[in-house]
Amino acid sequence: MEINQFNIRVYGLLTDAGRILVTDEFRLGIFMTKFPGGGLKFGEGTIECLRREFREELNSEIEEITHFYTTDYFQPTTLLPTTMQLINIYYQVSVNKPFHFKTTENKFDFHEIIEGAQCFRWVKISELSENDFTFPIDQRIICKIRDELL
Repeated sequence: MEINQFNIRVYGLLTDAGRILVTDEFRLGIFMTKFPGGGLKFGEGTIECLRREFREELNSEIEEITHFYTTDYFQPTTLLPTTMQLINIYYQVSVNKPFHFKTTENKFDFHEIIEGAQCFRWVKISELSENDFTFPIDQRIICKIRDELL
């Protein structure tokens, strides 16, 4: 099988008082935990993508943005019908307070389990665990997040 396409994903690491924001979602028929953000659209820059995702998902404008990590190894996609090379780009971000999004204390705290269901929650950075995240790249950078953002 030849892989000849990229799937570029852009994520924001939003921290507050020793916590980091994560999103729990039901997409592609599975429950997933990841960081806020999403897919880069053609004609869009990575920062523009992340700003759009934060407006759409969190009703928030990013105030500050700093590059944190870009995938530096080969990672194929696992859930899509066509296998592509996955590239994740993470930025450390800040947004103005008060926050304009609702959070919950519970994982997958949806009203209904439907495609696109989503909720946000804060997790203490010191308590982050690789096992709490669905995707390999997220799992791989948890130590880096604990070391650099705590």
